[in-house]
Amino acid sequence: MIVKDISFDNEARQRLISGVNKIADAVKSTLGARGKTVLIESENHVGGVTITKDGVTVAKSINLLEPTENLAVRIVREAAERTSNEAGDGTTTAIVLTQAIIEAAQEYIKPHMNLTEIVRNLQDAIELVVKKLDKKKKKVTQRKLLDVATVSSNNDREVGKIIASAYDHVGSTGVVTVENSDGSETWFSSTEGLRLERGFISRYFITDPKTEECVLENPYVLVLNSTVDNIGSIEHVLADVLQTGRSILIIGELDPKVLNTMNLNKVRNGLKVCVVQPPQFGWKKDELMQDIATATGATYFSEDTGDNFQLVRQDDLGTAKKVIVDSKNTIIVRNEDPYVDSQIEDHVKNLWEMHATSKHADFIKERIALISGKIGVIHVGANSDIEQKEKKDRVDDAVCATRAALEDGILPGGGIALREIANDLAQLGKSENSRVALRILTTALKSPFYQILKNAGLNPEQIEKCLDEGMGYDVKNDRYGNMIKLGIIDPSKVTKSAVTNAISIASTILSTNAIITNVRDL
Repeated sequence: MIVKDISFDNEARQRLISGVNKIADAVKSTLGARGKTVLIESENHVGGVTITKDGVTVAKSINLLEPTENLAVRIVREAAERTSNEAGDGTTTAIVLTQAIIEAAQEYIKPHMNLTEIVRNLQDAIELVVKKLDKKKKKVTQRKLLDVATVSSNNDREVGKIIASAYDHVGSTGVVTVENSDGSETWFSSTEGLRLERGFISRYFITDPKTEECVLENPYVLVLNSTVDNIGSIEHVLADVLQTGRSILIIGELDPKVLNTMNLNKVRNGLKVCVVQPPQFGWKKDELMQDIATATGATYFSEDTGDNFQLVRQDDLGTAKKVIVDSKNTIIVRNEDPYVDSQIEDHVKNLWEMHATSKHADFIKERIALISGKIGVIHVGANSDIEQKEKKDRVDDAVCATRAALEDGILPGGGIALREIANDLAQLGKSENSRVALRILTTALKSPFYQILKNAGLNPEQIEKCLDEGMGYDVKNDRYGNMIKLGIIDPSKVTKSAVTNAISIASTILSTNAIITNVRDL
């Protein structure tokens, strides 16, 4: 039996807040162009040491001895990771905002006030903040793409140029990934490939615990458009693959019993496998699966057309140069194969002919983009393993932030967008509870701006007095100016995600009245 410890009311919240402060104080020192690095001791990192300015890396490394404080760390880390998963960046901003909301709540919420109503008003304000950010955002030009990539890679302009060039090369439908380089140079290459908006269906398939990805080198590809309800129907194919020592990507539906058997085979027999659900549903699924089969050189098997899985042979499998699967997406890097290339070319030509007369022209364009896509690979080089780990983290963040900017536009950086919205919110609020909630949010939204300046050794209050609308301070070059014109930019998607997750997590902590933890044996 595990003995539990229970704490209540203010005592419980204060322990949680203490945990929030510990993780936030460690992470927020990295924010901005003059943010500081953090040195981490960990057996999971290269040489047992990591030097980083990446907020998620710092947050993931923190585990506290006091159980309630550690619960707070885990909750805040979830907000950071959720922001990273949604937008690829903004983890430090999310943590800074979470701490600031909690601190402001302690200052403004008095004993006679209705905490539940204030928290509800805080959550309702998310939509208001997002709408105001949407009004401020601007579309990304080619020049601004370079600025986003540069700022997100910690103002490394050479890395920014490589990332901007990669996205320029692959186009709006392409994908950019990051790998380690064998040498000290950082460079970019591209190949043909496609991305599916489907991730692995079991965490047993993960091959890289740090990135939580399944990476398959030179895999076979099996494309099935029916549920496999008996492992025996594909067992002969799996046995053939196991004998070759190669891996296999299965795109299709599996019965839970079949999936369990697959997990067992992976653990016990070393089967290198990953299973991904088909994209879309109904007739769209069928057509996309045909596209995937064509792109990988696979034979498409469907019970709708009378195909029998028992007849699948190794020759019916497609191939890929590399496959990268996470919880949401699958990236398939295609092999160079003249025969498959000609099949794709004919297939795309047919799709364009259908596009001219189809009622589903937009969907056909999606299919063409899928099968004609490019995969860009940035190879990160460095002079040491420790330097490479830190640089790869930065490039990963910058690649994701650049993608987010392409998807949802850009905002003035340096904390300016949130600071200006905070000034707008200060004038709103009808009831006492809503006014208090907006006062909390007004104070909190200025915190990233203040923290960036504090990390640069500057006085935020003094600089704020000198700012006009749309203006900010470039801490790297010590100058005032229009942040977008200066190239100091944040992706809109990143900022919105950070605010949304920070309010959600802070509301959870403020609403907590009892905490139950396991008693530790020290």
